[in-house]
Amino acid sequence: MKKLLIFFAAGSVGALANSLTVWAFGYYGITASLGVAIAPPLSPDWLYPRIVWGGLWGLLFILPILQSKLLLKGAVLSLFPTAVQLFVVFPMMAHKGMAGLDVGLLTPLFVIFFNWIWGVSTALAIKHGSHK
Repeated sequence: MKKLLIFFAAGSVGALANSLTVWAFGYYGITASLGVAIAPPLSPDWLYPRIVWGGLWGLLFILPILQSKLLLKGAVLSLFPTAVQLFVVFPMMAHKGMAGLDVGLLTPLFVIFFNWIWGVSTALAIKHGSHK
């Protein structure tokens, strides 16, 4: 049970890092300068569900793969929420086209990068939270 709590909390920390990165890229015009219309407001309504979902995705770290390579594990596991975002959320729920291409042609690369931030931040939080 302790491991699951650590994984959920670490996933939430990773989601906060991811969300702040997404927001900063929008706020400073980085995404827009590359033709991608992703610039969310930094608000509780936007942030809260992302942190909860990040915690739930953090439970993937229970999978017994790449145990000794936690950062690589984070990078690999980040592909799961990436796939859901690109092939479920954007086309079916947000109506932004397959892989979010209606938002911009580089959208898939940004989603991969932003979720990599989640995976690595989650792995680092697990590493830090697991020390006694």
